[in-house]
Amino acid sequence: MDEERYDAVVIGSGNGGLIAALRLAKSNKKVLLVERHILPGGFATGFSRGRFYFEASLHELCELGNKDNYGTLYELFNELGVYDKINFVDVPEAFKVINSKTKESYEMPFGIDNFINKMEEYVPGSKKSVNTFFALGKEIKEATRYLNECRGKPDTKVLMKKYPNFMRVAVYDTDTVLNAIKMPKKAQEIISTYWSYLGTPTDELGFVHYCIMVYLYISLKAQIPLKRSHEISSILVKEIEDSGGTVYFGDGIKEIIFENKEISGVILDSGKKILTKHIISNASPSDVYLNMIKDKTLIPEEQLKLCSFRKLSGRGLSIFLGLNKSKEELGLNNYSYFIYDSLNSREAFEHMKGLDNYSQVAVVLNNAISDASPKGTTILYITSLYFSDIFDKTIDESNYFKLKERLANGFITRFEEATNSKIRDSIEEIEVATPLTYARYTSALDGSIYGYYTANLDNMMARLTTMYDEKILKGLRFCGGHAMRSSGYSSSYLSGDLAAKLTLGDLKEDK
Repeated sequence: MDEERYDAVVIGSGNGGLIAALRLAKSNKKVLLVERHILPGGFATGFSRGRFYFEASLHELCELGNKDNYGTLYELFNELGVYDKINFVDVPEAFKVINSKTKESYEMPFGIDNFINKMEEYVPGSKKSVNTFFALGKEIKEATRYLNECRGKPDTKVLMKKYPNFMRVAVYDTDTVLNAIKMPKKAQEIISTYWSYLGTPTDELGFVHYCIMVYLYISLKAQIPLKRSHEISSILVKEIEDSGGTVYFGDGIKEIIFENKEISGVILDSGKKILTKHIISNASPSDVYLNMIKDKTLIPEEQLKLCSFRKLSGRGLSIFLGLNKSKEELGLNNYSYFIYDSLNSREAFEHMKGLDNYSQVAVVLNNAISDASPKGTTILYITSLYFSDIFDKTIDESNYFKLKERLANGFITRFEEATNSKIRDSIEEIEVATPLTYARYTSALDGSIYGYYTANLDNMMARLTTMYDEKILKGLRFCGGHAMRSSGYSSSYLSGDLAAKLTLGDLKEDK
């Protein structure tokens, strides 16, 4: 059997895995990135149908900004030498949210002052509370930076003195804090629009997690890569290889092997044996523990219990539409449309457990990238979530394609009704990705596109502050949507960097 030795092996070339491999390669470590698919990126990729090139999943990047107003992701990309190699464009507005039942709609801008003023216009008397929300967001941003600098082991006295409001809100859900700052209910519904991007209703979603996301999103604006997310993935792969790293495509991890109860390497699907003491997995803990480690007694009991305890977040469904009319002809003037059955996140969430759910986030790509498709055409994405396994329970081989057609018709009808834009007769290309599609192409458990459900005792803050005390398997770290920072493009990139830095510390301890 062929054998090779590496300082570290990274499983999977999703966003987290790509950044982890690049950080290790830039740190002069011999690193191998193994990807079962023939293309990098996981969800961060694209595909062509006819004369249209579709983005697989990315709607916008948060935490990026630009050199004059930058976030953590900008700092990371810049430090790793890739920011200037990617062509980013700004998303034009924050969002438009529509209640499909009442037809009420709200269009919100970027910029904190602009956002606050627009909210006051929609909800008179809301200005003070929305000001408080963004002030909390700023303090949370500064506090989390301090936590990162302390590697999760802060001085409590410093936190109490410098970030007292962060300490006051850190353990509460979003609804509790919004009520405490006396934000009017209608303003709460509008400001909570982005709950579905984190996959948790606001009565369970940690306030710190939601507030900092909205604060960064509104203050930094949002960006997308000109050539879609595959541009980022391809550039990261090239940078890994140019920095001395090795990337295997079309091969996966068959087994993690041990010697004296410690990780000693991996066996690839191809049969090749790779020797290493350190592994970073972009695959989920459930996948690693269930499928890659044969002797379950080697897995810490706490980790097995954690996998059993955790629930999966939303299962994804997306409809990709190539339309043979321009956005102007179709009257599609906004970039993103959030269309919910209710602006109360709990009510919307409960409805999104069934197949009669047609709540959606729709993106008109041409409103950010004017030439994203041939002249006189438009690219439209519709994405939704199922917060149960109803899809798996409902389908079999005999009804799968009929069910896809039924759902696509329902989502398109809902979009037309909510926006008053008649798109059906302009459809030139259509592709429907179901939870089964995502499970097949990315190995996402049950097609969950957001990893584990982020709520209550398993919220992002709890994960970040306890990760150093976890009884993990020595030599194994996780990154990506199932890791400590939870789901989302930015979080996955940042989790990959964190996992790599922790692994660099582990490598130092080996000496």
